[in-house]
Amino acid sequence: MNALTLNPGRLTALGRSELTLLVRNRAALSVALLMPLLMVFVLRSTLGGAQGAAAVGEATLTGGIGMVLLLVVYMNLVSAYVARREELVLKRLRTGEANDLEILAGTALPSAALAIGQIAVLAVAGAAALDVRTPRNPLLLVAGVLAGIVLLAGMSALTSTVTRNVESAGLTTLPLFLLSALGSGMFVPLDRLPQLLASVCELLPLSGVMALVRAGWSGGAQTHDLLGAALNTLAWVMITVFAVQKWFRWEPRR
Repeated sequence: MNALTLNPGRLTALGRSELTLLVRNRAALSVALLMPLLMVFVLRSTLGGAQGAAAVGEATLTGGIGMVLLLVVYMNLVSAYVARREELVLKRLRTGEANDLEILAGTALPSAALAIGQIAVLAVAGAAALDVRTPRNPLLLVAGVLAGIVLLAGMSALTSTVTRNVESAGLTTLPLFLLSALGSGMFVPLDRLPQLLASVCELLPLSGVMALVRAGWSGGAQTHDLLGAALNTLAWVMITVFAVQKWFRWEPRR
């Protein structure tokens, strides 16, 4: 890749262009806006009755945050990167002043902003509707969300390398979606799994992010648990950055 620097002006211009394309794509916008809400209702019905009302409410909201990250950032961005690649937009952008990081980050900006907005509404309105306490450690919650956006933006760029067209994005994003939804503590708390399986699930890409989000909301997490979650997230970010630099495709397959 080119020099890894970010010019605010170019980044804003790229983000504005991508936002225009997202708004025009009503199917993608509808999925990004409505699917997370639907998944929260599914999550609520899945967890209902398993614990106390307050615990179920908190689990619903933190699981909903994970769903927003997966659906709005990861799955939406895979389609965006593939579409821009196949339309030769990425190739044309590389001939201009913008460097590789600015192109990838500019494409991700609208999805990231949409996810942050949805999570903010979910945290405020959801907490009021479900009558649960507000986050105990908001800074840790924000850190977990931002780390998740960075990680999943990278994962979406990496997944786009094995996605031939926009239509196949639903298939190529399914493995990470299912692994994260079922193994990162969104639907089933890891402490309810057999010890060996739980230890394996803790190594999944989104497990560290979800641990930070849950700790930020409920508080009371041990320092070593937070450190493990942070290291897990950092390791996956570094692995993803390396893989994107090595294998990301800027032009269509011919």
